[in-house]
Amino acid sequence: MTKMIEFTETVLRDAHQSLMATRMRTEDFAGAIQLLDQAGYRALECWGGATFDSCIRFLNEDPWARLRFIKSHLKNTKTQMLLRGQNILGYKNYPDDVVDKFIELSVSNGIDIIRIFDALNDVRNLETSITSTKRYGAEAQVAISYTTSEIHTVDYYAKLVEQMTEMGADSICVKDMAGILTPYKAYELVQALKKHTNLPIEMHTHETTGMGSMTYMKSLEAGADIIDTAISPFSGGTAQPSTETLAVLVKESGNQTRLNMAVLEELSKYFQDVKKKYMDDGTLPAKMLSIDPKGLLYQVPGGMLSNLYSQLSNLKKLDKYEEVLAEVPRVRADLGFPPLVTPMSQMVGTQATFNIISGARYKMVPNEVKDYLKGLYGKTPVPVDEAFRQSIIGDAEVITDRPANHLQPGLPKSIEEVGDIAQSQEDILTYTLFPEVGRKFLEYKYGYTE
Repeated sequence: MTKMIEFTETVLRDAHQSLMATRMRTEDFAGAIQLLDQAGYRALECWGGATFDSCIRFLNEDPWARLRFIKSHLKNTKTQMLLRGQNILGYKNYPDDVVDKFIELSVSNGIDIIRIFDALNDVRNLETSITSTKRYGAEAQVAISYTTSEIHTVDYYAKLVEQMTEMGADSICVKDMAGILTPYKAYELVQALKKHTNLPIEMHTHETTGMGSMTYMKSLEAGADIIDTAISPFSGGTAQPSTETLAVLVKESGNQTRLNMAVLEELSKYFQDVKKKYMDDGTLPAKMLSIDPKGLLYQVPGGMLSNLYSQLSNLKKLDKYEEVLAEVPRVRADLGFPPLVTPMSQMVGTQATFNIISGARYKMVPNEVKDYLKGLYGKTPVPVDEAFRQSIIGDAEVITDRPANHLQPGLPKSIEEVGDIAQSQEDILTYTLFPEVGRKFLEYKYGYTE
């Protein structure tokens, strides 16, 4: 039976987040927006993830202005963002009032689809985001963070999707951030999910291990409805499979797509020049474009790989890259097999780096890892060994209910702290999510500093 397969384009978010640590400037993609709108995509993933942080921390751009600019040029295509549930776009849980206000402003500034996930697949951390997304009229796409371990079975994911459907999800995403979902596992997984939900299923993977395109083909054979791809210059390696390649494969399989191949060719030419610029100045390291099947062992997502490479390079410790990668699965096991997705990927990656560079495991432990072991991020997929937990946090209290229940409302405090420097609700949220960096950015934005 012929089916219309929809495409979500990731070049404005996950593709450059994965390949070059989210450093693409608005001026570099501005000339392609109208082409992107004419290409026939279901949606452009263009916001959320690390784009917000990167805009204010490295690019001196207002992320809210970026979103409004993109939305103003789209007539045919929905905008999509990635939201880390109760973590929003940061690396910790935020109070419910902050989550609600952020979603309200995201929608009013132009977001149509919000992909919501929790790094631990703890559905308690999704409640507020789903409710708010639906309240403000956006599509709530709820994502499972795909990983493998003794408990992360097909049955585990099927039950998870049942819960997400009951919670009000409008669509489901299988989010394979490390490219470790193999083609035949994908077929089995999608078939199982289709028995447990009637919602559209979107597949998200990376070419990190070389499996991506094959995984998509088997997913589509099993009944998946939407796939995430990147226009070819920003595809492959740690990014998504190529849009053009998958468009051809979908058509040859007897299915249909709305994609316009002539427009995709124009987009490819445009982004080839953008890619050359970033490769020439060193922002996009060639290593990120290669395939590494060892990812099937390490389970390290594309964005984490590019950031890890960048951080070790800055520390002049690139010779430790392989050692740190090998330490990642060991740390992950110690921490109860969390999926390696933000913020868990950063926490596990940082801990692995500390363990290798200091020469002694857990000699240095970031506060975020300590908070995680106190239950402040949610329930660990596999119980953490109590002796290990005590060796890190001693007799500190460990909470077992929804972490956000322990947080006081955050907006009143932020409004008081940021003062007159914030001139809009969006400015207040910028400060709330990233107080130190946000304040510096707002001072720059309004001319208080150079």
